[in-house]
Amino acid sequence: MSSPLPDHAETVARIGELFRTHGYAGTSLSQITQATGKGKGSLYHFFPGGKQDMAEQVLAQVEGWFGANVFEVLDTAPPHEAVARMFAAVTQWYRAGRRGSLFAAFTQEAATRALFARRIEVFFRRWVVALRNMLRRAGVTGGQATYLAEDTIAAIHGALMLAQGLDTPRLFGRMMDRAQHTLRAALPQ
Repeated sequence: MSSPLPDHAETVARIGELFRTHGYAGTSLSQITQATGKGKGSLYHFFPGGKQDMAEQVLAQVEGWFGANVFEVLDTAPPHEAVARMFAAVTQWYRAGRRGSLFAAFTQEAATRALFARRIEVFFRRWVVALRNMLRRAGVTGGQATYLAEDTIAAIHGALMLAQGLDTPRLFGRMMDRAQHTLRAALPQ
């Protein structure tokens, strides 16, 4: 008995994993059909804009997850809880350093970055602003809050690249612990 075909959300997630692994330009339609179990006709039915439409839906799925699990938490939770929940969510999403950042992957390919520049910028700015605003609500001064927000997000993405480049996922966890400690230390008690 063959396994059932994935629903649309699962199809989008599978395509996202291909883009993460191979990049947008490096992912072929044959890889997509193999990973999703859907033929070209079925894919074009759900993604009439082709591969770019697929990428837009993948990015929207990632944005939705981060919106619910990171940005909203930063907007609404008490500061110490927000920090803990953000790092727990990021660790879960990036599978403790075993999964790359789709937005970072799209940023690294010049042609891909040009296609999705606005979405990439909005995603990272939204994260910086949510983290900065949480820090300001906690009493961290404006300039310091911006610095800490940018530094934290850079640390997360740098940790991902280094952990994957060295094939040492444990490194991601250690760097997340340090980044979380730095952020918590900046919060007024």
